[in-house]
Amino acid sequence: MEISLDGKVALVTGVGPNIGSGIALALARYGARVACNDVSGDVIGAAIARIERNGGEAMAAPGDVTDESAVQGYVDAVLERWGRIDILVNNAAMLGGKGVLDEDAATFERSIKVSGLGYFLNTKIVGRAMAERGIRGSIVCISSSNGWNGSAGVIAYAFNKGGVNNFVRAAAMDLAPYGIRVNSYTPTAPTVDNPELLAELRAQGRPADMLGAGRRGGGLGGGTGDEPWRRPARWTGERPPLVPMGSTGTPTDIGHAVAWLCSDYARLITGTDLVVDGGARAKNFAYFPADPEDLAGPVPLIPLDDTPAP
Repeated sequence: MEISLDGKVALVTGVGPNIGSGIALALARYGARVACNDVSGDVIGAAIARIERNGGEAMAAPGDVTDESAVQGYVDAVLERWGRIDILVNNAAMLGGKGVLDEDAATFERSIKVSGLGYFLNTKIVGRAMAERGIRGSIVCISSSNGWNGSAGVIAYAFNKGGVNNFVRAAAMDLAPYGIRVNSYTPTAPTVDNPELLAELRAQGRPADMLGAGRRGGGLGGGTGDEPWRRPARWTGERPPLVPMGSTGTPTDIGHAVAWLCSDYARLITGTDLVVDGGARAKNFAYFPADPEDLAGPVPLIPLDDTPAP
């Protein structure tokens, strides 16, 4: 099966250097022309440069996903340049935050807007553009393991990702008559593989392997107060292995999966979630896998970034 997105146009929101950039690159490597959205011009520039140095074609689509006029503006710009949009990937999100006792209203509201209002506006406006042109397209929304299971310290993120999951099912029903498919994918703490981001993390002394970092304690959750009644929400010591296949994968793994989900091979798949996490969500809470060095692990990664970072 040779996946091809030749002739298709994709819009990816939130093309930050980890998952967003990886998905944008994957869609380009499979043949799509890719419009890169973000609120940061520098982030967009880096994503486009990565696509172009790997032989793809991309354009900038700057704007705030929560601003309806901005969304309409960058969608119109893509249509003016390329005449169509076949693929929308709703990836923009606010990672992290704090727990329910400590999160502030402004951060909670902004997080909900980015993943809630942002996904709605892009799906509505791109969905209308697809329907008007008779394009039987594919819309993919990023979910998260935090949207399916509870985790301390990320209350706003967990709330909006849980909402994403049913938004996908409802939007799939609305758009099914037009042949437009709506699905989600669920990653969890992927290992960084963007050469530029890897260099940045090395310079800061930060790990690229999120799974390994998690085994040494800590987590995504934000800090808490120091009142005398406080109790710890997370185990901060050495953790046992948690992922059955020994790896949660990389943005490249996610990119391959999303590209297939956007291809014509997935023509009847809609209203569902594709999990890319090495089996983390499937396992029972009481089950701990063997040490990673004792696992066969997945087959070797098929790379998409063939050129060194500048």
